[in-house]
Amino acid sequence: MTTDTTVVIIGSGPAGMLLSQLLHRHGIDSIVLERASRAHVLGRIRAGVLESTTVDVLQAAGIGARLDREGHPHDGVRIAWGGTETIFLDTMKVLGRRFTTYGQTQIQEDLYAAAAARGQVLLDEVDAVRLHDLESDAPSVSFTRAGHPQRLRAEWIVGCDGFHGVARHAIPTTVRREHEKVYPFGWLGVMAPVPPLPDVTYASHDRGFALASQRGSSLSRYYIQVPLDTRLEDWSDARYWDELRRRFPPALAEAITTGATIEKSIAPLRSFVAEPMRWGRLFLAGDAAHIVPPTGAKGLNLAVSDVFYLARAMQRWHDGRDPRALDGYSEMALRRVWNSERTSWYLTHLLHRFPDASTFDLRTQEAEFALLKTSTRAQAALAEQYAGMPLEDLPA
Repeated sequence: MTTDTTVVIIGSGPAGMLLSQLLHRHGIDSIVLERASRAHVLGRIRAGVLESTTVDVLQAAGIGARLDREGHPHDGVRIAWGGTETIFLDTMKVLGRRFTTYGQTQIQEDLYAAAAARGQVLLDEVDAVRLHDLESDAPSVSFTRAGHPQRLRAEWIVGCDGFHGVARHAIPTTVRREHEKVYPFGWLGVMAPVPPLPDVTYASHDRGFALASQRGSSLSRYYIQVPLDTRLEDWSDARYWDELRRRFPPALAEAITTGATIEKSIAPLRSFVAEPMRWGRLFLAGDAAHIVPPTGAKGLNLAVSDVFYLARAMQRWHDGRDPRALDGYSEMALRRVWNSERTSWYLTHLLHRFPDASTFDLRTQEAEFALLKTSTRAQAALAEQYAGMPLEDLPA
């Protein structure tokens, strides 16, 4: 079977589905391929902190109604350290911008609903995906579905298929440059149907990092730093809540509501960037091109900015065959990627206990907290980075 479309999108996560939504609003047709089932995609528990620019993009894309109803705006984020100290980074006061907690699972549901309403072609549970003729004017994607070989021809192919996907590896190693940093610990996270703390709160403690986040008024998301060899079966709910509370100052620890957890998982931390994000007729977006440690809450937000830039560039091409925005996509996207990588790297080093940390490392970490406590300018600089930089305009 051979089918023609303008854009083939590989991956039906938030990046791929949002790109298809944006392209549809620009009058550009697409087909989405996904190796997993829809139930598997919806079952992934991921990010939940949305920058104001992400909220703006989702609203402009026509999928912000539920987000407006159920999302929880926050004026800033709290940081605790030393077992007693806390500061509040007020992004609203400094920048006039809030961020919003709203789960990626809900975003995925919203995107699937919008796709169904417009009749988007989404082929899931595909295997053996291969990309062909990417340097020609007629690229294509071959795959099998239900045992039947198929091929899609398109003008453009976009890899939104994550770190382990095939799209990135279609760029020759003579062209592709990869940068990676793997951290010597992971996050043990739980979801619990209990009221969250009022603020998203990061905690640095001698016992390790902890984070209190939320997915709604009655659904809490918590994390603690753990060694990479940690086993889930060794962590009962009682042990988890006890360890979590130890890492927060007493007043915050007492405010944590405990209960039976409904999800528990361990995520290793890494930083990764692949350059360039375009080769021939192939573009990369989201986790296919970059991974950030979750400390800075940048992963989903970067995926949104990638596809916003890419959809806008494809619209420019579609409207007048102007290639400049497409040619500049990788450079523009990577500026935001590296800025977010730096922010996430900084917060990861500031807030975690590294197993090989020297006394020098620990004392400089203490000095950094002291600077944040006493300097409103340092707080403002970190608030600006955490809130996320504005999206770039296209050059005239």
